[in-house]
Amino acid sequence: MGFWSVLYLLWVIWLGNYWWLLGLPVIFDLHITKKVKWLFWKKEYKEGEKHNAWLDWLDAIIFAVVVVTFINIFFFQAFKIPSSSMESTLYTGDHLFVSKLAYGPRVPQTPLTIPFTHNVAFGHESYSTLIQNDYRRLKGFGHVKRGDIVVFNFPHGDTVLAKAPADDYYAWVRTSGREYAVSHFGPVIARPMDKKDHYVKRCVALPGDTLTVRDGLVYINSEKQEVWPGVQLTYSVVTNGQRINPKIMDDLGLNTAELYYDQRLPGYPRMPLTAAMLEKVKSLSNVVDVSGTIDAYPPDAPDSYMTLFPFTAGTRWTRDYYGPIWIPKKGSTVALDMENLPLYERIIRVYEGHSLETADGKIFIDGTETESYTFGQDYYFMMGDNRHNSLDSRYWGFVPEDHIVGKPFVVWLSTDRNRKFPGNIRWGRFLKFV
Repeated sequence: MGFWSVLYLLWVIWLGNYWWLLGLPVIFDLHITKKVKWLFWKKEYKEGEKHNAWLDWLDAIIFAVVVVTFINIFFFQAFKIPSSSMESTLYTGDHLFVSKLAYGPRVPQTPLTIPFTHNVAFGHESYSTLIQNDYRRLKGFGHVKRGDIVVFNFPHGDTVLAKAPADDYYAWVRTSGREYAVSHFGPVIARPMDKKDHYVKRCVALPGDTLTVRDGLVYINSEKQEVWPGVQLTYSVVTNGQRINPKIMDDLGLNTAELYYDQRLPGYPRMPLTAAMLEKVKSLSNVVDVSGTIDAYPPDAPDSYMTLFPFTAGTRWTRDYYGPIWIPKKGSTVALDMENLPLYERIIRVYEGHSLETADGKIFIDGTETESYTFGQDYYFMMGDNRHNSLDSRYWGFVPEDHIVGKPFVVWLSTDRNRKFPGNIRWGRFLKFV
């Protein structure tokens, strides 16, 4: 009883909700008085009595659900990489354990959820919004640092098209109109913050930083940032008419499923390569020329101002020439005008829950005319390591602090969906620390 009481007390102190101290009498009764049968579904067997297999299975399942749910909420959770936006750092098909202790776990905002699901089960939403808690984060081991790989809730995931749940609803509305988006892919589903889809990207800018992308490279506060080993840019690779041996491309770590050979070039028009991979490709005997596919203004389709945050024509930004853009910091105040309002409009309306209106060139927040705004939480700028194949902050803006889920720490399994078992298992990535 003493052992479990101490653990329980430490958990209550960490949780910061002392109503949970009412659980101590339960622990006392479980171990000492034993007056109440708290595990009412568990059958007590007499010596020699035959066990009921169904009740034993029920007891094991309930125990597993409770323990795994507790671990998922407060300690770590399993995730799967669905796309190539983080190659060559994280691969499509990587199964990760994500530490919630790294930045502190969030108290569930939407606690009524089918166990072991996030937001969908059997084609329907797997949660109920009958109970909604305010955002609160428990103490963790640290804070998000520049360069961290971070799992977070997709900021634009509060509205989802039922027939295209992985797409960005707001991008469809901007480019094709709401009526078209809803009629072709609807109906529309609204999701609470903690039930938005999970994304994984690298944090490239912290609250208070000024970010600039020039020639595809990131600069923070005018200083060029480290190019991490997994960062890829796209190149046009011209050959002498022969394809590159698929075995060589596999050894390089290229995602061959997303490459195509164009006879007219001849070669590969869009090959994502890290700095190390670039040098190896250049040294191949059948490679004639390698050139970067950097987008200057005007950008190549579809990266028009309608797809790049803040979705205004005046910026003249592209995916490779982006910014400068200041990352909002909690407690900082920014002057507001009609020119910079698109940068902060969603923060004010959605992430921080204020009403926002404009009239005759004036800005009204919560009904009061204002020329400035003070931010209520920190924000981050995330980018995928596969810089030319990543829907990241360049396309949907800032990531609020309350959207941060955790930090990947180990790949426990990795599979290649383009191969058959057992060749689809990437044994070299088994138990690989991130």
